[in-house]
Amino acid sequence: MKYRTILVVFLVSMLFFLLFLRINLVKDPSRPDFFIGVDAAYDDVEDIKRLVDEVRSYTNLFVIGSTGITENITKLDEVCQYVYESGLYFMIYIHITEDVPQHPQWIEDARQRWGDRFLGIYAYDEAGGNQIDCSPYMPVKEADNYTDAANKFVGEISKYLEHYTDVYISAGDFPLFTSDYALYWFDYKAGYDVVLAEFGWNHSKLLNVALCRGAAEVQNKEWGVIVTWKYNYHPYMESGQELYGDLVLAYQSGAKYVVVFSYPKVSTYGILEEEHLEALKSFWQYVNRNPRIVDPMDSRVAYVLPEDYGYGFRGPDDKTWGLWEDDPLSDQIWKDANTLSEDYALQLDIIYEDGVEHSSMSRYSKLMFWNGTVTTNENQ
Repeated sequence: MKYRTILVVFLVSMLFFLLFLRINLVKDPSRPDFFIGVDAAYDDVEDIKRLVDEVRSYTNLFVIGSTGITENITKLDEVCQYVYESGLYFMIYIHITEDVPQHPQWIEDARQRWGDRFLGIYAYDEAGGNQIDCSPYMPVKEADNYTDAANKFVGEISKYLEHYTDVYISAGDFPLFTSDYALYWFDYKAGYDVVLAEFGWNHSKLLNVALCRGAAEVQNKEWGVIVTWKYNYHPYMESGQELYGDLVLAYQSGAKYVVVFSYPKVSTYGILEEEHLEALKSFWQYVNRNPRIVDPMDSRVAYVLPEDYGYGFRGPDDKTWGLWEDDPLSDQIWKDANTLSEDYALQLDIIYEDGVEHSSMSRYSKLMFWNGTVTTNENQ
């Protein structure tokens, strides 16, 4: 009888141990290798919570994208904790500012409170796009030539990012994210860890994948996609069917992060209607049923641009560095890029000549240079 009692106690103890282990494994899953989520860029705590409640079962990432939230520490704590308790990974969109002196302490506390669920800082956005479009926020107002423009752009953005990592926000080694629609190569050179290529405004999605993925691959960084406005007026967002296609394209291209942008707040879920939520649900099912097999670099080809060539890639007449029009190379480079995109689709990356210094560049099966030179990797 004594041995039976000991055996029963042992078995019951093991049962509780296994249950405890199972619960903790569920609460602390391994970090995903793919993130899909929504960027809520409006300042409404209760509606953001409603959006989190809606998407938590078919996403794993949430971007707190409004400075109205992220510059108010009380709101920021409340939203981050809610997202965390919903089981999602998250990042926050912040501008550098001296008006919120609590940010350095908040960042340090975030490491302890939320661990690796807090992915990093979405630091500013569209530096390259602002440069190409000559916006009031363009980093480089004048330059002597393309090399001067490239050096100034990288220098200005690097200096700006130091305010995130060291000065005003003290993000330290947290990854810095941004989104952009041009000059991805130079965003990475300036210090960004992850760039999200913007799908929007009917720009070529294949070319933006090739440019952003190529920049990330050669510079050993991570990349992603953010699906943003198709229109500059209501309904802003593309159809649910189009959204689903874009999500699948980003996933099959190898993007690690895929985000759907929601702003302004014109309905309960920003600009997201039921058809967009259904697209996200269907995509979540697609991801779980279709483990992706992304072509490795050694099975892809690369189109190699001239060093420091800051061309916008939205048409043959797009500006270079936002400072020069009628570049003598742009028409041919535009034609080459589109032809190669049609021929190779998702097997094409677009990189720059100064990437030759990176050993990873030699892993492409073929390098096709802007001047007509073609080299083939004999080891393939």
